[in-house]
Amino acid sequence: MLKIDLKKEEKDLTVVLDGRLDTTAAPEAEEMLRRELPDCESLTVDMENLEYISSAGLRVLMFAKRELKKQGCDEMKLIHVNEIIMEIFEITGFSDIFEIETE
Repeated sequence: MLKIDLKKEEKDLTVVLDGRLDTTAAPEAEEMLRRELPDCESLTVDMENLEYISSAGLRVLMFAKRELKKQGCDEMKLIHVNEIIMEIFEITGFSDIFEIETE
């Protein structure tokens, strides 16, 4: 189960993830980003309470990055990334693609 909270300040969107970004939750997360990103210039994904991310969740992050880039923005960062999620990012090469701040 995944809980998503949005915090928007002008053109800056922060998405706070709590739980598991997996095959079940990924479509909802992507749909939320599809609605919110057109008005954004920057995206911060707060992963402090993210317990797990699957390949479907990784695709959601790539979707967000591509959408921002289409809009001429490349300002996306992942914050409060714990060791478990960071290990997944390192294995998949996502640590080379995204700006990541660990705990």
